[in-house]
Amino acid sequence: MFAIVEIGGQQFKVSSDQEIFVNRLAGKEGDAVKFDKVLLVGSDSNVQVGLPTTGGVINATIVAHVKGDKVLVFKKKRRKGYKVFNTHRQALTKIKIGGIA
Repeated sequence: MFAIVEIGGQQFKVSSDQEIFVNRLAGKEGDAVKFDKVLLVGSDSNVQVGLPTTGGVINATIVAHVKGDKVLVFKKKRRKGYKVFNTHRQALTKIKIGGIA
């Protein structure tokens, strides 16, 4: 069984016991969170599409708060002597999907 759920403005395809990284969520490690914007629920033979949501709930647990990979940002304008170099690491939360109801 799988579901398409909206978390923090992004859509994720999730299934039970799956671990995913999402944008930083409020809460501590070990806290339980619920997501109610379930857009689609499907199994092998049955698919339920919501208009816009199905009314289902995804239960999850916060595993850890981590930082993503380093992204290099380099800006340059040729022949002007302008060079800017920055880096960025996105704040992420690792969650484990408990169940789809």
